[in-house]
Amino acid sequence: MSRSYIRGGTLAVTSVVVALSLAACGGGDDDSTPVVVTPVAPVPAAPAAPAGVGFEDTAPVANVTTVPPFVDNVASNQRGDARFATMDTNAGVRVLSSFLDVWKPSSLIVDAGVTAPANGNFPAVTPSTWTGIPGDATDGTKLNATVLDANIQYVINTTRTRTPEQALIAYLDDRRGKAYSVTDALGPLTNAWRTAAQQTTTINDVPADATTVLYNDGGNNIGVGGTANPTFGTVIDLLGTMGANASTEPAKRFYKYARPFRWSTDVVVLPALLPARSSTPATDGGFPSGHTAEAGRNTLGMAYIVPERFQELALRGVEMGQSRILAGMHSPFDVIGGRIQSIAAVAANLNAATPATRKAAYDQAHTVLMAATNTTTLADFYAAAHASTSTTDRFADYSVNKANNLRWMTFGFPQIGDTTKPAVVPKGAEILLETRFPYLDANQRRIVLKSTALPSGYPAMDDAEGWGRLNIFDAGGSYGAFNGDVSVTMNAALGGFNARDSWVNDIKGAGKLTKAGTGTLRLTGANTFAGGTEIKAGTIEAGANKAFGNGDVYVGGGTVLADAPSAVTIGGNYTQLAAGALQLRLASDTSSRLSIAKTATLAGTLTVTFANNYRPAIGSTISLLSASTVNGTFSNVTVTGYRVTPVYTSTGVQVRIDG
Repeated sequence: MSRSYIRGGTLAVTSVVVALSLAACGGGDDDSTPVVVTPVAPVPAAPAAPAGVGFEDTAPVANVTTVPPFVDNVASNQRGDARFATMDTNAGVRVLSSFLDVWKPSSLIVDAGVTAPANGNFPAVTPSTWTGIPGDATDGTKLNATVLDANIQYVINTTRTRTPEQALIAYLDDRRGKAYSVTDALGPLTNAWRTAAQQTTTINDVPADATTVLYNDGGNNIGVGGTANPTFGTVIDLLGTMGANASTEPAKRFYKYARPFRWSTDVVVLPALLPARSSTPATDGGFPSGHTAEAGRNTLGMAYIVPERFQELALRGVEMGQSRILAGMHSPFDVIGGRIQSIAAVAANLNAATPATRKAAYDQAHTVLMAATNTTTLADFYAAAHASTSTTDRFADYSVNKANNLRWMTFGFPQIGDTTKPAVVPKGAEILLETRFPYLDANQRRIVLKSTALPSGYPAMDDAEGWGRLNIFDAGGSYGAFNGDVSVTMNAALGGFNARDSWVNDIKGAGKLTKAGTGTLRLTGANTFAGGTEIKAGTIEAGANKAFGNGDVYVGGGTVLADAPSAVTIGGNYTQLAAGALQLRLASDTSSRLSIAKTATLAGTLTVTFANNYRPAIGSTISLLSASTVNGTFSNVTVTGYRVTPVYTSTGVQVRIDG
């Protein structure tokens, strides 16, 4: 049973208000007439909504005259064509240009084992003299020997300490189809995807005879597309286009950087892969890693199609790079290059597809996978996509995923360049987040990419267009900073992330968050943004102690739901108008209460529910809200399952559990 005891009034003379309310209510059963307390002082005017910084952030592209966009020039990523033999003319080479800060190849031409006739004003290409053997007279030049030596030492250390479990993953990632291998990032959806895609493989273990190491997977890698697979072929067709103009060979033939086992005999190549090493090192450069690039194209394409597993898939592409190092086949710089190329290629090829084509693949995937998981709503499908533990889904632990992602993106390299450069977002990169954040506009998605990008200065990652610093895993978690004011409008009727989303990043910055629309946005980061939070409609869930950052919270309409393992702190004022609502979901004596640093101005409703079998004792008094000053009262206080007496003081709100 629920009761409402105090409507209106003030707390200017706190002891009088509390005494009257308790004497009148007394916890009895007659709750037909609420007590009205006559104000003893004027009610202070409600504070204004937080002002924020007064502008939105922007993420413009680099000057397209001096920095040609990859998405507009992806078709130039060719070898054997004299028109595209230089860094200036080949987008696939140019996107990796930051590697030239630490390594200078013996020639700045796509010419390792390459011949191409002259074409118009472009001179013929003749094969370089590079032998592929580090240190000989034909080799390139170490411009930063410390970093390049650390690059190979990382491989030595990693291959000498790999575990049997790591060795198995490294072997499978090397031998079998990359598209098949990375589908394990789908977790509970893996088998449903493989069945729908008609994917097959013949490699599931390391062979006892370690001399058989051909690329002999008898499976079909990506699966079956087109009309041969009428229920899932549209999905496979879109995924297949991610490899268009995406070969790593032109860059390999340009940068001419050897594989790690050629740099040092201390690199321990996985024994089962020893016969797989090429016998022609002059055409077998290590930078960039082709396996890493292919895996990244598959996982980012799948993340677009099934954004419910966006971060897990983004991580799996990065993990493929670590697999290549564990195998002894590639170095950190090799896999960094492969990662960068894969991100750019997927953005280019998604932009090349029509909106209708992209939507058809997304819709077909969800129709089939939802049927396979016996779900009828996108909310239930999201739950099914995460309905497993670390014993059955090795990507189930978010904190482990986040740490691995950063570790495998930077490999412990120091920042050797300018560490103060602002992030630049490449043209067209925002499409990567189109299905992950359908309620954000294109500019907002660009700002998400900008605010989650790696700091500048890391070797081989500071390309002028910005691809190298993009952190796709973190971008799938939310903004990294509010460097301007952010307004989010969600439409619950559209379902999926439009109806409910969770922002897991630690959000900093001076800006303000405004929530509108009917959907629910959950904040779970250790946030420090200072511009405040305004709820106009819908719900913001505070899922962490610092969900609201350091600013004011203003509830003009809609709902604040506190659902955190500890008290939810508000660094400024908390203001709730008559159209607003506060819900507290208590799971313990200390969870989900509001701890307000400044003034709480109260109106509207308060609802308290309980979780995790927590139940307060009859006769106890529980604290719900504390502040430096409390003005006003809630118009209605409801505590699910109990009769209660609200207790207001000058610095807090409590309820006494009457029955």
